[in-house]
Amino acid sequence: MLPESIPKTVTSYIDAAWVTPAGHDTLPVIFAANEQQISEVAEANAAEVHRAVASAKTAFETGVWSRASVATRKSVLLKVSELILANRDRLAELEVAHTGAPLAQAYGRHIPRAAANFEFFAEYIAQASNPVFEQNPDYLTYVRRDPAGVAGLIAPWNAPLALASMKVAGAIAFGNSCVLKPSELTPLSFVPFMELLSEAGVPPGVVNMVNGRGPVTGAALVAHPDVDVVAFTGGTSTGRLIGAEAGRGIKKVVTELGGKSANIIFADADFERALDAALVAIFSNNGQQCLAGSRILLQREIAEKFVAAFVARVKRLRLGDPYDPKTEIGALISAAQMERVLEYARQAADTEGVEILAGGKRSELFDKGFFVEPTVVTAASNALPVCQEEIFGPFATILTFDTEDEAYAIANDSEFGLVAYVWSQNIARVMRATDALRAGMVWVNTPLTRDLHAPFGGYKHSGVGRDGGDWSRALFTEEKTVTVAARDFAIAQLGKG
Repeated sequence: MLPESIPKTVTSYIDAAWVTPAGHDTLPVIFAANEQQISEVAEANAAEVHRAVASAKTAFETGVWSRASVATRKSVLLKVSELILANRDRLAELEVAHTGAPLAQAYGRHIPRAAANFEFFAEYIAQASNPVFEQNPDYLTYVRRDPAGVAGLIAPWNAPLALASMKVAGAIAFGNSCVLKPSELTPLSFVPFMELLSEAGVPPGVVNMVNGRGPVTGAALVAHPDVDVVAFTGGTSTGRLIGAEAGRGIKKVVTELGGKSANIIFADADFERALDAALVAIFSNNGQQCLAGSRILLQREIAEKFVAAFVARVKRLRLGDPYDPKTEIGALISAAQMERVLEYARQAADTEGVEILAGGKRSELFDKGFFVEPTVVTAASNALPVCQEEIFGPFATILTFDTEDEAYAIANDSEFGLVAYVWSQNIARVMRATDALRAGMVWVNTPLTRDLHAPFGGYKHSGVGRDGGDWSRALFTEEKTVTVAARDFAIAQLGKG
């Protein structure tokens, strides 16, 4: 059941206050399970984006946060983490309201991850150090890390709070101010989130929020001359535009984009664990995740058995009301996304070499809502569109292989390179796989996981740059080398004849 406390209108949050909308375009917020409008978002135009950036710049230049001690920033970040967990019920309910993802997954993954982001960066900054060089006895040279300035943060709709908070926590941990633009489809949980930041002690202007579509609000944010660094998570086509615009402005930029990740399951894998994990990797979060193991590569010896077991489990997946704790797959984010997934199913039905084993159509269990039956197809060739293009839904494609080299060639035959999964109990094979696979992350005998100490990002069209630990520090800070004379030494005396 939808929560009672859904904001009627979501506006920009600038200088720790909600902006009164004045003649802005408004965009509907739809509950995906019944297709009804439950709220609206006031789209920020270029003038309002400028106001948000100006607030962030002023806060940065006053030093109220940028010059605050590490101890102060750590304390505030830990308080944010504590408040997120204390308000998990409202945050989870609002996440479901605007995403359609199952409530159990909001509680189990998204809200805990949002809290963990702030806790991690609080601890990170307390332990971080910088190099000192003493090789030359005449000098002491050390490196400072100064905050970059104003960060423009653009977050996606598939895991709104978890992914947006990673950017916010990383940016402010190092003393930056920022302007966050969530997806216009998923603004609801950011209303309590922004208020929790203020309650925790984040000063006014340090975190601002604007809402709206990419070509309007997002474009104004990325192009603003006072934005020093841009962090974007979303689609590859939008990432190309953002990267080009950031390049024109000589801004630091990290983009985390799409994926078509291969889940390679060798004959010597733990069969039951690999089966469980394959379902998690493609069908959690309604299949709407860049990390999805959407191409399942099976060694021929186990392919028939695995496919039969996988399809049987898929047909028993609980599709339904995202607020039902037992639901495993909810409704897709929008009518457009539902149509995208269904179009791939229609193409699959008409493509030689593709067989639909399960799903492939809109669920008949519901009169309303963007519900698509979890879909499984087999493909004769990795060159087919269902193997090459990111579908971003509950849609698994299965391929078979005979040899290791064939598996790695299929996995790497993609414009994407975000994640690869490897299932084998042969350590030598695992090591060969991690060497051969062209992906930013390789997960061995595990489904979705994330260590925030490690870099996160992809090869090829899956993005540029990384976040996490040292890599977030590299993005959100500028390195400054300071060299101090350690003793008096002879200096050439030019012009003295």
